[in-house]
Amino acid sequence: MRISTRTTPTWSGSSSMTCPPAAKEPRWNPFQALQLGQPPAVTAAYAATVRAQTALLATLNTKIGRLEEQVEAHFGQHPDAEIYLSQPGLGLVLGARVLAEFGDAPTRYADAKARRNYAGTSPVTRASGRKKVVLARYARNHRLADALHRQAFCALRASPGARASYDSLRARGMGYNAALRQLANRLVGILHGCLKTHTLYDEATAWSH
Repeated sequence: MRISTRTTPTWSGSSSMTCPPAAKEPRWNPFQALQLGQPPAVTAAYAATVRAQTALLATLNTKIGRLEEQVEAHFGQHPDAEIYLSQPGLGLVLGARVLAEFGDAPTRYADAKARRNYAGTSPVTRASGRKKVVLARYARNHRLADALHRQAFCALRASPGARASYDSLRARGMGYNAALRQLANRLVGILHGCLKTHTLYDEATAWSH
């Protein structure tokens, strides 16, 4: 009978076997691996494009900064600027945009409803027989509507009353855009009241009813 010379496993106890530790494999590093590339001429063309776009963005940022300075200098001189800046969600640039789109003629809007209709925040109700549908107003000043939509979004964090009103609309099953549009409609009415009475925005007064 031949006796094998192979090393037999070492048993520890009665139910487990101790095996030699496995050798650790080196981790694959994707940043050190060979990357697929493009021909030198294509790489150079892409590099030139990126440099040109970077220069355009730098120039655009510079122009935007200068434009903001001009807006601040001229908007601050308007007699209604302080009222607009007191509204929740309106800052320097957005406030100037809303003022420019609404205009500053004191008798242009007979009431808050007329201002809302021009802004396009008030809904359109269509009835036929027993059917009644409330739709968004699409015939509107889109630049102003976009600015008011942004104001409503920013007001969610600036005004507890605006936040509570929005949450109430959402709890009733209203969609995100529809709730923001209705909140913007409420904010337009508040702005109209402040402009009519020449008073600054007051959180308690605005959302007391």
